Amino acid sequence: CDELVERGARLVVLGSGDAEIENGFRGAAVRHPGRIGVIVGYDEGLSHLIQAGADVMMVPSRFEPCGLTQLYGLRYGCVPLVSRVGGLADTVIDANEAAIEAGVATGVVFSPATEEALSEAIRRTIALYQRPKVWHKMQRRGMKSDVSWDASAEKYAALYASLLGLERDADSDD
Repeated sequence: CDELVERGARLVVLGSGDAEIENGFRGAAVRHPGRIGVIVGYDEGLSHLIQAGADVMMVPSRFEPCGLTQLYGLRYGCVPLVSRVGGLADTVIDANEAAIEAGVATGVVFSPATEEALSEAIRRTIALYQRPKVWHKMQRRGMKSDVSWDASAEKYAALYASLLGLERDADSDD
């Protein structure tokens, strides 16, 4: 946290987890009043306000079977910085140079879930933020991402129909 604040960042931390990490964030908030805010716990409404107003959301989960947080962030134009686990890996396309050139990058993905890998991902994110054209394209791409269940539901319906030996009309509402 200290390094980020020294580089001009402001942090908002909302959530709960390991008590040692929580206490570390609380200590950082005391050291940097007005630059770091910490709320330990869950607050759905506040989380949406934070995501809507933030440039980056960090979700460094060690385990995440699905995850909605990064999907909300994409919709709000808040670029997700996530660990490569579960639903986070499935829904965020890493902003490596190839993905940037192909126009598909939506965030920053790191692995393994270690302090070193997270620090490198933060450095990459800062470097991307300093490229406004790239950053704004990533934000817009994330906001346009189809994170609905429409396409997935259609695939499940087609799979079930094929397992039952039924013909499924692509235009059908069944």
